[in-house]
Amino acid sequence: MKTMTRAALAAAPLAALAMPALAQDATVNSGDTAWMLTSTALVLLMTVPGIALFYAGMVRKKNVLATLAQSFTICALASIVWIVAGYSLAFGEGNAWIGDLSKFMLSGIAENWDKPFTLGSGDAAVAFTIPETVFLMFQMTFAIITPALITGAFADRMKFSAMVVFTILFSLLVYAPVAHWVWHPNGWIFALGALDFAGGTVVHINAGVAGLVAALVLGKRLGYGHDNMAPYNLTYAVIGAGLLWVGWFGFNAGSAGAAGGRAGMAMLVTQVAAAAAVLSWLAAEWMTKGKPSVLGAVSGAIAGLVAITPAAGFVLPGPALIIGVAAGLSGFWGATALKHWLGYDDSLDAFGVHGVCGILGALLVGVFAYGPLSASTATPEGYGGSMDQLLIQVYATVAVFAFTAVATFIILKVVDAIIGLRVSEEEEREGLDVTQHGERIA
Repeated sequence: MKTMTRAALAAAPLAALAMPALAQDATVNSGDTAWMLTSTALVLLMTVPGIALFYAGMVRKKNVLATLAQSFTICALASIVWIVAGYSLAFGEGNAWIGDLSKFMLSGIAENWDKPFTLGSGDAAVAFTIPETVFLMFQMTFAIITPALITGAFADRMKFSAMVVFTILFSLLVYAPVAHWVWHPNGWIFALGALDFAGGTVVHINAGVAGLVAALVLGKRLGYGHDNMAPYNLTYAVIGAGLLWVGWFGFNAGSAGAAGGRAGMAMLVTQVAAAAAVLSWLAAEWMTKGKPSVLGAVSGAIAGLVAITPAAGFVLPGPALIIGVAAGLSGFWGATALKHWLGYDDSLDAFGVHGVCGILGALLVGVFAYGPLSASTATPEGYGGSMDQLLIQVYATVAVFAFTAVATFIILKVVDAIIGLRVSEEEEREGLDVTQHGERIA
């Protein structure tokens, strides 16, 4: 069984998806291109300033600038890595496991810069109505936000230099291969038939699992469990979460690849799931802790947005409501009970929210997928929820989890051996703002 990528399923008129690439119109669709340019900007907004403010608001005052610096630097660093080799390894032809270097330094981009883009070749080729420049820029924003999400797990204690080296290696050796598996027609998970509309496996499980491994390898923060580690400024976190919520419409609806009905449905279910998750997280917190918190509200929104991501272009509003409620409850459990039971220090709940809810969404799309949303001339019934589809989702989820965990562990150990991962105890006590950047908040 074969499925299309999250973008490929709607990147062109459905009829075009079953046609050879040569049947593609030679002119880009201005409406689709305009929507994808807008979506690209929205997704970039999710990292700077979204993740930057969201995470900075939740750390202690002495680490606020360092946390902002991580997201801002990753935005620049991952962009260059993507242009040099990341895009080629993710979306070059290659084989079932990895792309190639045919697009190294964006080789060939000048040849058809104003023509519609085709992903893949032969019978599996997928015709887009947008130029490759827009496609690779949209994909770049996903490659940026994934390592930025990981920083929440090791907040307050990783060297800035180690973060830089880790980001480069993770982007090339973990993110790019997984993106190729899931979203390129040659990828083995693509061929398996797993459904991931906008990054449940590639972004959220990938980032969440990498964050969990990083938290385990670096160990707990000094004073964890008895020192006051309350967030410095929840106002920053709320602003960041708001930017993430708005930006997520580009993340999910933009993953339709075109300005059409599927983008509209993806936007609708994104809002439904996020809203439901806010309320279910608050309800769980209210019942267990006596009061609903601001941090709980914003965390619930992120949980719902994460869970709907792999399902956004495959489900209707009713199932999205169920996914959102389940995400709020699962994210609350992951950020409270789970990490305390297992004893790890996931500083800002990268795994507790992104990992747990990413897994939830990746599995539930196999239950709730509505076939007509992904129907084409090649697959007239589309991909609907079924036990077979659920098993495929389980297989893909386990595979990505295992690969990311092992690969991230190896990368961290290599970086630790070369330059060291963690700041000294004295530096950690003083704060990363001063020790890593020579600056402080007045």
